[in-house]
Amino acid sequence: MKYTQTTLDKLETIPEQSGYVLRYERGTFQSGYCILEEKKVIVLNKFLQIEGRINTLMDLITQLDINPDMLTDDARKLYLEINARAQQSQED
Repeated sequence: MKYTQTTLDKLETIPEQSGYVLRYERGTFQSGYCILEEKKVIVLNKFLQIEGRINTLMDLITQLDINPDMLTDDARKLYLEINARAQQSQED
């Protein structure tokens, strides 16, 4: 996966289309993000570079309760690809 703004934009659509609010804020997040489950708010550390934001979102997306049927075709394809990668890395 390429570390570009376009890739980041595509990744950001997955939680947003699933009803999550994605915000970039300042904070001391050890993992680079904070999830407020009850309000479906995801707060990412705004000081992360694009590569860090992409890696954090890829890790985070596998942990969220996302219904693939709510996603557009492009977002669903990317979501399934991310989950397949995560499963493959767990098996290795």
